[in-house]
Amino acid sequence: MSFQPTIRPWLVASVNSSKAFRRNPLKRNIRCLSTEESQPRRLETSRDWTEFQVQRAEVKTLIEKFSEYGSTQGPENTFQPRDALHKPTSQATLSALLASGAHFGHASTRMNPNFMPYAYGTRAGITIIDLDQTLPMLRRAANLVRSVAYADGQIVFVGTRPDLRLPVQKAAERLGSQGFHVGDRWLPGTLTNKIQMHGLEVVKSTRVVPDLVILLNPLSNMNAIRECAIEHVPTIGIIDSNVDPRVVMYPIPANDESTRTAELVAGVLSIAGREGVALRIAEGRRREERDQKKSRYNRQN
Repeated sequence: MSFQPTIRPWLVASVNSSKAFRRNPLKRNIRCLSTEESQPRRLETSRDWTEFQVQRAEVKTLIEKFSEYGSTQGPENTFQPRDALHKPTSQATLSALLASGAHFGHASTRMNPNFMPYAYGTRAGITIIDLDQTLPMLRRAANLVRSVAYADGQIVFVGTRPDLRLPVQKAAERLGSQGFHVGDRWLPGTLTNKIQMHGLEVVKSTRVVPDLVILLNPLSNMNAIRECAIEHVPTIGIIDSNVDPRVVMYPIPANDESTRTAELVAGVLSIAGREGVALRIAEGRRREERDQKKSRYNRQN
């Protein structure tokens, strides 16, 4: 009496099938034949080689014929998570803000009362930021950065967390000589005690006080905000739900702890600043051309 079928029926069935496969040599031959048929055919004669070339030319012609009707998406134009840092877009969208996690705030018990107009609601005890207000305020800040860069103003990006050092560095590099960044620590007295910090000659010969300061983590840089307020320097900052929006002049309600959100905001603002620099350079060239034309006209007359 055997108890194998009642104890392990699946094991007995697998053993029986393997035994039947060993006893039947025809199945083994069929399996071998199917493997051989799946292999590519060897080119033994010149006729085989000619047929292969003709077939390859036909496939290439079909691809060239129908490629214009297919998708144009490729590795160059496909979005990657690193694009927010290296290849930012000039215009932010609600989907981009949502994908970066900009709508996540702090716990509802930690929400600042002055942040109520920018809160959409709460879910699972977390404050949800209203992105319908974040997007226009981000665009307003981008217009400000573009105008300051167009007026030959100096812009400073401040992000003192380790994950914000590279975004502020990339953002400042896009502005060229008009962009600066602080990635380690804002030294107290940089603006209010500039003569002792930099020296009298440096203060007289160079512009020490910037025209605009952008803070990616304003809560950790209150010294910089106070000095900018004393020196009447406009400020832009990412304001989370636990921060008073009135600490900066142009708040952007968003998640200040998300690296992707900081990269997105810094990228949009830096691209706007680069556009302002390009407009100023183009305007200078047009002015020079007009002056040259006027000088030529005066010489001729």
